[in-house]
Amino acid sequence: MPKRSWIEVSLPQIASNFRAVRSLVGAGVEVMPVVKADAYRHGAVEVSRALFREGALWLAVSSVEEGVALRVAGIEARILVMAGVLPSEREELLARDLTPVIHSLEELATLDRLAAGRGVAIGYHLKIDTGMGRLGERSTAESIAGAIAGCRQARLEGLMTHFASAADYNSGQTGEQIAAFHNICGALRAAGIEPEYRHAASTIAIAYGRREAWHNLVRPGHAIYGYVSPARGPAPSNLLDVKPALSWKAAIVAVKDLPAGAPIGYGAMFRAPQAMRIGVLGVGYADGLPHRLSNRGKVIAGGKLAPILGAVSMDLTTIDLSQSPHLKPGDAVTLLGGEGGAVQDAQQMARAAGSISYSVLCGISARVQRIYTDR
Repeated sequence: MPKRSWIEVSLPQIASNFRAVRSLVGAGVEVMPVVKADAYRHGAVEVSRALFREGALWLAVSSVEEGVALRVAGIEARILVMAGVLPSEREELLARDLTPVIHSLEELATLDRLAAGRGVAIGYHLKIDTGMGRLGERSTAESIAGAIAGCRQARLEGLMTHFASAADYNSGQTGEQIAAFHNICGALRAAGIEPEYRHAASTIAIAYGRREAWHNLVRPGHAIYGYVSPARGPAPSNLLDVKPALSWKAAIVAVKDLPAGAPIGYGAMFRAPQAMRIGVLGVGYADGLPHRLSNRGKVIAGGKLAPILGAVSMDLTTIDLSQSPHLKPGDAVTLLGGEGGAVQDAQQMARAAGSISYSVLCGISARVQRIYTDR
């Protein structure tokens, strides 16, 4: 069937980005790619297969549901469930050999009782809340050590935390979080508790060289898909060379010529200042194109940047074809990616929309078809 809107994902680029992270952190640090949110809409199954082939031993997801989807697809890597396990998901967690992140000592006691009742051992990673103020245990090292030692079947495999302000070098919060995590690790070590893995760093802490946060495992997400967000303040140089793996295209549904003064789209947000040729694209906010790009965003048409005219609607978006009048219905334009000499990535689109690149990528709808390429 003809496609109205689709993304093209370069699996070799995914693999190259993984290798770039692995090369930067070195042989003593395990790399756990984050494939939650359907691999930031790149497609978790295909991306996970490519990463496992490249040597990724661990993958990180948000939920049990996401982990189960990978297991059903035959993904054999270790899978860490980072954002909590609902009571109704505990049996499936065990059945699918998923590794939970535990966020409280109460949750740890529940996991240990469940494992003991089934007569199985289960490894877990304990998250320490060092300042994010979201998920994670905040107790003293003494209380944590006692809870860990009291478990019969639940085994501490990893200790982790998450940074709240990693990209903000005007703030001292990340340094404070690193120190707090090191203190907990040291206190547990003194109590005879030494987990196999310690991890705190995601893309920003990797790319900007916060080596004291790398420990022996890192969790790159954005970098795997080709992005490193810009840092704020007196940041060091970005050490990570990665490139976007996804391009997003849409087909032109209709082309028409409008007279000067003609209104375009909902609310007549735009009126043609002179006679102009427009193209109507088969993509809208139901596909994930941010509504806030109305009258302010751009796409690439015929190798040239073309303004979005009027409102982005649910299924359609209108663009100016004055610079590319030869385009016709069925031709493709580029929303994200490169065409001719023009390039637009998710960070540029996010700036135009007043958003962030994570939101642009994760907002691409499931109805946008995926094509995987070997280039």
